[in-house]
Amino acid sequence: MNHSFFNLSTSQAAGSLVAALAMSAAAAFADDNPAQADQMAQYEAAVPKTIVELQPFRQQQTSMLANGTKVTLISLNPHINATFLLTIGTDAYHIENPDPDGQKIVLAEQPFAVIHVIGPATTTRCDLWGGATSEFQIARESGLPYAPLCGARLYLRNAIPGSRSSLERVTDFLRDHIWQGDKIVTLVKDTFYSDEYAETTTLVETSRQDSAPDGPQPALIEARYLDQAITPYGFGIAMVDPKQKQMSPGVWYSAAGVDGVFVSAIQPRTISAEILNGPGSANRLDSIEGKAVDYLVAFDMTRYGVGFALGTDHPRLDWSPRPRAQARIPGLPGPDGIGDALPLVRSGMVSPDFAVRTIATFVGGFKRQHGAFKFGDYAVIDTGKHYGFIEKGVIYSKLKQELSTLYVLDDGTTEMKTWKAADDALLPRIMFARQNGVPLIETNPVTGIGMPGDRVTQWGPGNWSGSAEAELRTLRAGACMQETGARRYLIYGYFSTATPSAMARVFQAYGCKYAMLLDMNAPELTYLALYPRQDGNVHVEHLISVMSQFDKTAPDGNIIPRFLGYPDSRDLFFIYRRGEAE
Repeated sequence: MNHSFFNLSTSQAAGSLVAALAMSAAAAFADDNPAQADQMAQYEAAVPKTIVELQPFRQQQTSMLANGTKVTLISLNPHINATFLLTIGTDAYHIENPDPDGQKIVLAEQPFAVIHVIGPATTTRCDLWGGATSEFQIARESGLPYAPLCGARLYLRNAIPGSRSSLERVTDFLRDHIWQGDKIVTLVKDTFYSDEYAETTTLVETSRQDSAPDGPQPALIEARYLDQAITPYGFGIAMVDPKQKQMSPGVWYSAAGVDGVFVSAIQPRTISAEILNGPGSANRLDSIEGKAVDYLVAFDMTRYGVGFALGTDHPRLDWSPRPRAQARIPGLPGPDGIGDALPLVRSGMVSPDFAVRTIATFVGGFKRQHGAFKFGDYAVIDTGKHYGFIEKGVIYSKLKQELSTLYVLDDGTTEMKTWKAADDALLPRIMFARQNGVPLIETNPVTGIGMPGDRVTQWGPGNWSGSAEAELRTLRAGACMQETGARRYLIYGYFSTATPSAMARVFQAYGCKYAMLLDMNAPELTYLALYPRQDGNVHVEHLISVMSQFDKTAPDGNIIPRFLGYPDSRDLFFIYRRGEAE
């Protein structure tokens, strides 16, 4: 099977980022940015509004051009300092600050409107709208989802539908601005892409292998399965030992080419009876999901950070058809008063400031259509509890109480929890957030042990989706947080066929403190790709080989990876290396 390698001078890329941030300007630009009362009232009001009025912490500057045209620069969340809306007359531009800790964007007058980018040592004047052909015009006509402005100190987001993006232009953009490479090469790797695999339900007799010493806590396995192993079929992530052909259930193996990333395989039937029989309430495994192989990928959070990006189309911002009539507010285009994000642009891919450091991507959560409750108590209150999400400090949909939430603060702190009213105090500091249903695992406040969520066994009130006949077993993905000593791990789980109960027991067996559902039903919606480095190149590996079909092919025949190389309609999480630009 073919794979893609992107030529990369790692030392050059990292060096330029570190040099640019040798002196952090975070302290100089620290600001509490309390929301003005009228803006908070706009945010809370159940009335039609704009995406700008949904931002309670925004700050605005205004000026004029020489011809009298009004210019407005809105920082949508000054504490995050990443996303701006610039309007010139009736034209609007979605501007990104790729270095929110190191530079500030201001609208100055000299004597007329001009953008200044203020760094720790220098101030750069950006003449974005002057000249016969303005820089804005060039950027908007470039066909790039992120068009560089002012020497790439800023980026203009352009609306580029994923299905119609120019792959050739995107390829050039990757070469010039992301990996700074000379070519994209395609190599063949057969370590884990051979057709000579045993059936996934077959366990083979072997001595138990040791779990990676610097990896997460291994799963608790029933004694009779300790000397048996899984032969993975179609598993696409190479391990450090190229001869590794079998995986002991619940054991963690180091991934090749990416420090601090680990992989594991398990059949739920091999889990310790101590877990399968309690604590907590979950349905018993059926014979099919008990034998189905599940794969997990763990990321060491001392090395890596987490980001999130909306898809070009999903999740949408209008009403889901699921909530009952009594939960809806007549006259609103969506549960938060907006029906779309205009004039903001949804990119559907990793932004340039993170792309050079990204080591993995995976699909986010449900579409808006499915991301609200149709049955149970949540279907009739709080607008049906549509799942909320925040990208680079911008609230696109409000975070709802009692929903599972993965969020990242301005300092990179990553947490997963059930959202409460008191947590709204964190909103000014949230860089990324994604909600998706109710918890699979929650921490028992008394014992500190992860337990199945109280709705795991409830199809309708849990909004677990599945068939109309309430058949819960299907292909699913989820994520959990695990703590092992002083280390914390974000774990992605791919469940080839499972009910929420089986997912909960698997995450519980691995010692997870909290777990939540992601997306489901198809490999496209449970996609995960890893980008290990080998000989100065970035290698694209897929968790399951079939996922490679969701990447695209450039005109020159090379592979462009989903989420990194072109905009996608679905939302995504990405994992990036810490320390290079923080």
